[in-house]
Amino acid sequence: MNLSDKVKTTIRDVADFPKPGILFKDITPILEDSQLCAEITAELAKPYENQKPDAIVGVESRGFLFGMLLAQHFNIPFIPVRKAGKLPYETISYSYDLEYGSATVEMHVDSVKPHWNVMVHDDLLATGGTAAAAAELIQKQGAKVCGFTFVVELSFLNGKKVLEKYNSRTDSLVAYDGD
Repeated sequence: MNLSDKVKTTIRDVADFPKPGILFKDITPILEDSQLCAEITAELAKPYENQKPDAIVGVESRGFLFGMLLAQHFNIPFIPVRKAGKLPYETISYSYDLEYGSATVEMHVDSVKPHWNVMVHDDLLATGGTAAAAAELIQKQGAKVCGFTFVVELSFLNGKKVLEKYNSRTDSLVAYDGD
């Protein structure tokens, strides 16, 4: 069985979470399999082996899981992007619109250095709004996004299109097309 199939068979579908009509793709069963986690990390890192990033930005909260593993793989800094008010030091923020309402994410002001190439990682790509917000924070600090990685992509929501503004390199291990 290839890695994509392993990941798909391990992900748990949870109906009507967080609200009715949503089929939630739960990656927590993956975390119970250390070998699968190692395989996922290696596969997500593979496209960047010859041009490793200067840092990995992980998006709260599930983006921290493999984001940290990727940073360790490359022996580079891991930088968390969190919801507003969750980081203890001075921050920069970016607000963006959601389907119903808006959100604000933040990172520490001294996390990303000018001219760095930074990879953005999150567990799931849906509409691309949160990953794009992380990219905006990276650019605000004078760095650039060298790519995006995700464990899961909901391709029918066209999030990749939103991210092309920052970098056309978007890698996902598994994609669901809405069927």
